[in-house]
Amino acid sequence: MPLYASFVDVGDRDVQNAQELASIWGEVQSEFEEHNAELRDSYAVLGSHDFLIIFDAPDHEKAFTSALTLHRHGLDCETMEILDTDDFASIVDEI
Repeated sequence: MPLYASFVDVGDRDVQNAQELASIWGEVQSEFEEHNAELRDSYAVLGSHDFLIIFDAPDHEKAFTSALTLHRHGLDCETMEILDTDDFASIVDEI
């Protein structure tokens, strides 16, 4: 199943406290499952983004609808398909 990463920024979302922000992840995970996507990992990030989310989805359409879930929760995100470096190495070897 294809793997995706989303860099997430809280941006202008009105968050009252850290617990409120943490509670969003449970809702996001449930909504991802409704799209047949699985939220694999999520990380808080020091740097130009606030969070990194790793998820898998059966196809680009399901990945797109999953990314829209983040937007519905008032989060800005940049989502891209990612590939394990071992898989990447085997593709490069074939060229």
